[in-house]
Amino acid sequence: MTLGPLMVDIAGYELDSEDRELLRHPAVGGVILFARYYGDTEQVTALIDAIHRLRDPHLLVAVDQEGGRVQRFRDGFARLPPPGCLGRIHDSDRKRALHLAEVTGWLMAAEMRAVGVDISFAPVLDLDYGVSTVIGNRALHPRPEGVAALAQAYQRGMHEAGMAATGKHFPGHGAVVADSHLELPVDDRPYADIAQWDLLPFERMIHAGLAAVMMAHVIYSAVDPRAAGFSPFWIREVLRKRLEFQGVVFSDDLSMEAAAVAGGYVDRARTAMEAGCDMVLVCNQREPAAAVADALLDYINPVTHSRLVRMHGHPTKGLQVLQSTPRWEQAVAAVQGYEETPELDLG
Repeated sequence: MTLGPLMVDIAGYELDSEDRELLRHPAVGGVILFARYYGDTEQVTALIDAIHRLRDPHLLVAVDQEGGRVQRFRDGFARLPPPGCLGRIHDSDRKRALHLAEVTGWLMAAEMRAVGVDISFAPVLDLDYGVSTVIGNRALHPRPEGVAALAQAYQRGMHEAGMAATGKHFPGHGAVVADSHLELPVDDRPYADIAQWDLLPFERMIHAGLAAVMMAHVIYSAVDPRAAGFSPFWIREVLRKRLEFQGVVFSDDLSMEAAAVAGGYVDRARTAMEAGCDMVLVCNQREPAAAVADALLDYINPVTHSRLVRMHGHPTKGLQVLQSTPRWEQAVAAVQGYEETPELDLG
């Protein structure tokens, strides 16, 4: 059985009969977990194991475990500082910042792999322009060179822990005020400015082996009238052709308000897939998710399948074993040394 092009969520702490029916649908290829599905480490490990046992190859299990405001699993795991903390350290001590970025990437990925998570949608490659209501200190640095350097170090840590990295939100979400969860942001900058600034971290990460990219629900009005996640120009021309990206392209969540620009849920999914996405996300909406699954039932793309199976996490030991090692203890101590109080929780 192949991995389908749809990622969905579930109902609660355990799989119910409706969950199992949806997750066995041939068009489904992954599950995303949120904070509301997390009770404790034993419960989430059992939940992920149950998801994995449903299919062969097993469904991808994903989470947003960036740190700071966006850390879905908290109790029982290391508290991860906002990524922007690394940027501030980078301005005064680049060598230390790069070391901490690698340690943080390893710690995050090692803990997630220890409970069975295949993908954490990280790192954020957006620039912190100081205006975005949703990006802010989720960004590693205000400048592209800083984001690129820190993200590459973070990715090295993730790779060592057995997890592929996902850069987001292509081609850059940091220069708009609006939150795409709530409204459709419009960025009116010319392509040359976006290419010089926002695309640079993506380009360098791609050259360093970036496995996946998540698209932005943003319209870049001077470039293309379509939001980037529904745009063949941004996905096929810029990302695939100009930047020579060969990995997985994820849509952002199609239930976000900004995605409504593409119509109903089935239209959103079809438009995103036609534009070049390999996998689309439909979260928090069970009936639309089932409708999208049926609409994508006949979608078969061996290239997409081969890209998706490469996102499976590498084998690892359990969380209890990991958290008893000196390396884990040293990593936690290093991360706590630059932690700051998190802001608004987006979980």
